[in-house]
Amino acid sequence: MRTGLLTEGGYPYASGDAGLWCDRLVRGLGQHEFDLYALSRSRHQEEQGLLPLPPQVTRVRTAPLWTAEGDGGAVGYGRRARRRFTEHYGELAGAVCAAADGSASGAVADRFANALYGLAELAREEGGLGAALRSDLGVRTLERACRAPGAPRTAREARVADLLTVAGHLERALRPLSLDWYGEDALGAADLCHATSGGPAALPGLLARHFCGVPLLVTEYGVHLRAHYLGQGPGAAPAVRALLAAFHGRLATEIYRRAEILTPGNAHARRWQERCGADRARIRTVYPGMAADGFTEAGEAPERADPDTLVWVGRVEPAKDLVSLLHAFAQVRRQEPGARLRIVGSPGGPEGTAYLGHCRALAAQLFPDEAEGAHAVGCNPVSFDEIGSPDAPTLPEVYASGAVVVLSSVVEGFPTGLIEAMFCGRATVSTDAGAVVEVIGGTGLVVPPRNPRALADACVALLRDPERRARLGAAARARALELFTVEQNVAAFHGIYLEIVSHCPVRRDLLDASGAPLPFAAPAESHVPAHWPATPTWALSTTEPAR
Repeated sequence: MRTGLLTEGGYPYASGDAGLWCDRLVRGLGQHEFDLYALSRSRHQEEQGLLPLPPQVTRVRTAPLWTAEGDGGAVGYGRRARRRFTEHYGELAGAVCAAADGSASGAVADRFANALYGLAELAREEGGLGAALRSDLGVRTLERACRAPGAPRTAREARVADLLTVAGHLERALRPLSLDWYGEDALGAADLCHATSGGPAALPGLLARHFCGVPLLVTEYGVHLRAHYLGQGPGAAPAVRALLAAFHGRLATEIYRRAEILTPGNAHARRWQERCGADRARIRTVYPGMAADGFTEAGEAPERADPDTLVWVGRVEPAKDLVSLLHAFAQVRRQEPGARLRIVGSPGGPEGTAYLGHCRALAAQLFPDEAEGAHAVGCNPVSFDEIGSPDAPTLPEVYASGAVVVLSSVVEGFPTGLIEAMFCGRATVSTDAGAVVEVIGGTGLVVPPRNPRALADACVALLRDPERRARLGAAARARALELFTVEQNVAAFHGIYLEIVSHCPVRRDLLDASGAPLPFAAPAESHVPAHWPATPTWALSTTEPAR
């Protein structure tokens, strides 16, 4: 089977989101061929180069989302092409404006879809859409849709600066429409398109389905629409937020409508997809696969843990709510004076660096350096480290150093750090955010977010009860090994691939490089002999000879 794997900002680049997951999937499915179609997010990412690829990867094609250079241009549209562009882009903008007030309907979804595929066909014929989407014609078309009768107030109030911002965002999001990936020598030759996220990464899969009938599988471990909502800063204008949210909502709806199967990574993502119109019958939850081998030693030696140490591991940023964790630990210290807290992680960008500095200052204020006597050197019960430092050389050693692993987030997607702690057989205390409850499944304690007292009480309860810690840690390790390993992930996708191509074979005659027919390139019924009788022989009368 030949699979077109669609990625955005990740695999096969040396840095990027979901790189490890995609690499493990490709290597685990060695019986299939993979063509990689990657959308890059930055020049730095491309300059770092590609990861070493296994032999089942037969082709790699990349295209940038961070620059408009080389997008086909669309310079020199004739009168007819300009009229078609105005018509289709106006319909797409009209669907976005109609949905900007949240009152989406099936008619709006159909209008958006027809406009999207109309633009794709125009881009295929004219060599691209980039220049047209960036032109004054594109901005004026968007403005007319926002000022049209019936448009919501937020759209009508959009200023010129808002329209330019929205037009620029739409141009970047629609760049996949201008790619030359949709012929019989590219995605059209695949038996299946597998998009590793929603949004722009799934757009090539939609177009391969539209132009060539290739079935589409969409995996979302972090829902693209949710990420867009969370990424909208408070400084964005109301019109910009409303219009872009409507566009991404309509795009998500179209992706969910056309995908043969959706594979969210957890029930939290599944609920988002269902709310956007995904058919429940076409959803299969597939948990991310993580390598458990590196955590085996820690998981099989729970006695290595310091019985008084709490461990937090993750990326330092405001959503992790380390401030509440520090206040909770202050309450823990009042009940367990010997307790210690290890915070291990690196800051996520400039905002994370500032937040880390704030947390260090708060820790110094809450816990002045302590010393046993007048001639001893004091130390703080809270330590800050990064993976790779002398005190925190590897993740397994960090998890193994503590008796309880703590998660304090107020916003969380799929908590990979908790799964790593479960592989290590550690008891956990977590806030109820994202897919935490689904991952823990009763093998750890869960408390409400932004509640330092509840977090402290749960930590104290486990610190004082080593037998309970051992039971929870053993149960957590068994659950993680059953549900969250690479092997279960690869096996699940292997079955889904076969399910899709068995129901949606690509209906054309394709040959591989040696001239042999490709498997699944033609429907099974095409192999039925032409002289097959209309009436089976067993149904004929016994007095009438079979012909």
